[in-house]
Amino acid sequence: MSVDLKSLTDNARKTSIEVLNGLVADGIAVSRALKQAHWNVKGPGFIGFHELLDSVKDHVDAGVDELAERVQQLDGTAIGTIEEVAKNSSLKAYPTDLVALEDHAKAVAEILRDYGGKLRQGIETTDDAGDPNTADILTSASNDVDKDTWFVSSYLG
Repeated sequence: MSVDLKSLTDNARKTSIEVLNGLVADGIAVSRALKQAHWNVKGPGFIGFHELLDSVKDHVDAGVDELAERVQQLDGTAIGTIEEVAKNSSLKAYPTDLVALEDHAKAVAEILRDYGGKLRQGIETTDDAGDPNTADILTSASNDVDKDTWFVSSYLG
């Protein structure tokens, strides 16, 4: 049973569900990209970066879980199968031919920046639609992604 959200218009609910599901797909794509980097990175600073990627993935996964649960609260269906993520993610595919730590750091920072931008767009869209609570959830996820982008980018000097 969903939460009583009678103060939200049907448009606000529909808009938020659409935005959230798009961001769920993007977040899952980021999560898988982080694992791709984690499994394949090599070079000086390996262990620190390897462990950082797990931490960043944990943050992204927790944020995705919050987004998917908000979809449920709004009486929607969270969409997160790998097949749907492949069709619906708006992010550029993570390269699978990288090995060097610096190359992974650049690619991970880029995908995190892109995801952070999508989260910020979602904040504006859901707030404008009249759903400030969803905007708050997206703000929290965005703050985490921005901080993790900073951590990953720090490997680039």
